[in-house]
Amino acid sequence: MKTQFSQQDIEIVKQDIVYQGFFTLQKIQFRHKLFNGGTSDIVTRELLTKGQAVVVIAYDPQLDAVVMVEQVRIGAYVPNGSGSPWLLEMIAGMLEQGESPEQVARREAKEEAGIALQCLDYLFSVWDSPGGVSERIHFFVAKVDAHQAKGIHGLATEQEDIRVQVLDRTLAYQAIASGDIDNSLAVIGLQWLQLNYADLQHKWLYSHSTLK
Repeated sequence: MKTQFSQQDIEIVKQDIVYQGFFTLQKIQFRHKLFNGGTSDIVTRELLTKGQAVVVIAYDPQLDAVVMVEQVRIGAYVPNGSGSPWLLEMIAGMLEQGESPEQVARREAKEEAGIALQCLDYLFSVWDSPGGVSERIHFFVAKVDAHQAKGIHGLATEQEDIRVQVLDRTLAYQAIASGDIDNSLAVIGLQWLQLNYADLQHKWLYSHSTLK
C-alpha cells in the first residue's frame, strides 16, 4: 500500500559534512510528519552518502551457471571471528559522473570478470540500508558466455584483487542456505535468478531456435 507521506514531509534543519573521503559522511538534523498527526522533534542522524550502484546477475543459460566474483571486504572483517572477509558477490560497481547504469554494468563486467554482457535487461532498484546509508542500487540481468570468465581482475588504481568464479546455479542458490554466500546483493540476485531462470532460458535459448 502506498505511503501517505512524501519527500515534502521531511524538513532538513541542519546538514554538515563530517568527513569527505571515498564516501561522504554527513550529520543531518531533521523533522518529519508523524503518523498520528503533528511533527516530530528534531532527529539527528549520521548518513553515509554513496550515490548509486549497479549489480549484474551474469547468467549463462547454456551452462545454467552464474558468474560471480570473490574479493576481500573490510566490512566483513570480524576480529577473532570464524567467517571469512573474502566474499562471493555479484558483479557490481558505483556510478561515476556522467555514466548511466547500463554503462556501469558493462564496464564493471569487463573490469571485474573480463566478460562481455549480452541481452542486458534492467530489473529493479532498491535502497541499501537507508537507516544510515544513502545508496540506490540498480539490478540488471545479462546473458553471458561463462567460458570467458576466468582469472584475476580488478583495477590496480583502486587496489582491487578480484577472482572470478563460475558457479552452477543450483549450487550457488544452496550456498545461501549454507551461509557460504551471505552478502545481501548476492542473496537478492540469486533469489531472483532462482525464480526466473526458466524464463531466461526460454527467452535466450529456446525462443531463438523456434524462430529459425
